[in-house]
Amino acid sequence: MKFSYMLLGGAAVAAISLSAVAVAHQQAPEEQAETTQDDMGETATETQDVAPVEPDTEETEPAPAQEDSDETGASAAAENQSAEAEEDGADGGPFPSTYAALPSETVFIQNATVLDGRGGLIEDGDVLLEDGRIAAVGADLTAPGGAQVIDGEGRWVTPGIIDVHSHLGVYPTPSIRATSDGNEATSPNTAEVWAEHSVWPQDPGFSRALAGGVTSLQILPGSANLFGGRSVVLKNVPSRTVQGMKFPDAPYGMKMACGENPKRVYGSRNQAPSTNMGNFAGYRAAWIDAKKYMEDQQKAEDDADTDPPKRDLELETLAGALRGDILVHMHCYRADQMAQVIDMSKEFGYQLASFQHAVESYKVADLLADEDICSAMWADWWGFKLEAYDGVRENIPMVHKAGACAIVHSDDDIGIQHLNQEAAKAWSDGRKAGIEIPKEEAWLWLSYNPARSLGIEDETGSLEEGKAADVVLWSADPFSTYAKADKVYIDGALMYDRQDNRMPVSDFEIGQASRGMK
Repeated sequence: MKFSYMLLGGAAVAAISLSAVAVAHQQAPEEQAETTQDDMGETATETQDVAPVEPDTEETEPAPAQEDSDETGASAAAENQSAEAEEDGADGGPFPSTYAALPSETVFIQNATVLDGRGGLIEDGDVLLEDGRIAAVGADLTAPGGAQVIDGEGRWVTPGIIDVHSHLGVYPTPSIRATSDGNEATSPNTAEVWAEHSVWPQDPGFSRALAGGVTSLQILPGSANLFGGRSVVLKNVPSRTVQGMKFPDAPYGMKMACGENPKRVYGSRNQAPSTNMGNFAGYRAAWIDAKKYMEDQQKAEDDADTDPPKRDLELETLAGALRGDILVHMHCYRADQMAQVIDMSKEFGYQLASFQHAVESYKVADLLADEDICSAMWADWWGFKLEAYDGVRENIPMVHKAGACAIVHSDDDIGIQHLNQEAAKAWSDGRKAGIEIPKEEAWLWLSYNPARSLGIEDETGSLEEGKAADVVLWSADPFSTYAKADKVYIDGALMYDRQDNRMPVSDFEIGQASRGMK
């Protein structure tokens, strides 16, 4: 099946004939240059033994690579989308998703080891993809007539990986000041900005993540500010526009940050906040303003003689979070500060969807389980600043063992390419500490739990009949260093095929030496 995919670049229009998935022939990603993007857009050269600069921060500093109940606060928020959310920019709002699944075939993968994403494992299992959905999962199934049959013997099948903390597109490659669009570091509260307005769809990082099995991802603003702005959930597909990548009906998120970053950024400018108590004063004052905004809106609805308040983009986002239509993702490292943030959420009546980075979640894992808050964590990044100093390699398995929602995230354009290996490291460190977690449960960290925290678990994150066919066929056990993604499907469309040496190519790469088309 072939069709044309138009790529627009400057005044030139390149018409590419693509096979099955709108991809062009492309060599596998090479070793990335040893440069990293800081949050203000300068390029900082790093050595291999120094952690990359964290794009979440405003100033250059060493930092880590680019943050089981069936319903969470995030899930409830997804169901609670209201008319107000539509005017704030959900799919019926001013920047609607135009995503349409690419053409797909009926595919039957047989005799593979299947991790279903919900904690189940099937040896010699079969998975049927049909009309872009998961049609059947089990053992000893029969391929329907006309299906493409793939022998999965010795290979593994999993749901696609979902990265809940990425800055692809807002801190893209090439990493230069002109493309540094992740932090609107001009005010402690920039809840009015939306990450999607900074996403550059041509970022080559998207295709590299795809080759690592990533099918969906949340793009967040940075963490220079107390309120960084709205996040957006994307399908990892090639598109001329960000609207063409937006995950249909996915709730918006809002990025907040506690700890060192905001107080360092603004304290260095001799303005508030410059302390942790200044951080919390800033949050609470903003929530009070948002409450007043909502009250004024309600008065206008109840009384025809009362004028509604002037539309305010900052307060709209905060009010959306208070209503539960917008999910709150909080950059936070220290356990004591997480506990204080939880108290603040109760003071103002909103649900936290996740703590991002969450280096000390292991200290309050029971509290996080009780409050149904996910932790998006690294496997082993720690010590790059004081608030990250008390990290342990067993953080993720300890949170999981406590019954809380554990997630492996990247926060990096390189780390996103091998999130399966990051999960494997955490799983292995847990075993060394005596925490035995079956691999089929550990895969929750990469697909279903991320989907829960984003409010999209009814659509993706597991291999269940009727869900989107976001599927990865691995060459071997994905917890092995040697495993590679052989095929990656999004809504049943084959988006990446290692055997054909193909991956999507952005028009930015076309015509460049050793990149794209020559």
